[in-house]
Amino acid sequence: MTSLPKPKDRRQVPRYRLARLATIMPGDSAAPRYCLVTNIARGGVRIDLSRYRKLADEFELRFSGDAPAQNGIYRLIWRRGEEVGARFLRKASPRRSTLLKNFSS
Repeated sequence: MTSLPKPKDRRQVPRYRLARLATIMPGDSAAPRYCLVTNIARGGVRIDLSRYRKLADEFELRFSGDAPAQNGIYRLIWRRGEEVGARFLRKASPRRSTLLKNFSS
């Protein structure tokens, strides 16, 4: 029996496995939601949404703790069941970050 060749990895930057709690700020006046970031790279993340299926095309993602992470605005790129992939676009405005900080306290 012959095994098939492994598909070529087309990623341009390395990914790192992670299990980090984060908060999604949907931006459409919906309540913030917790999620689990399972994979991170310089330009994006993989997120496990659990039962939270609705997600805007753009949203703010804020990481818990103080380890290096890319807090900011992300764009939804792909969706597979309860997992999504998102690309980092830019840092969030200071006003939004302050609102989130007040919400989390």
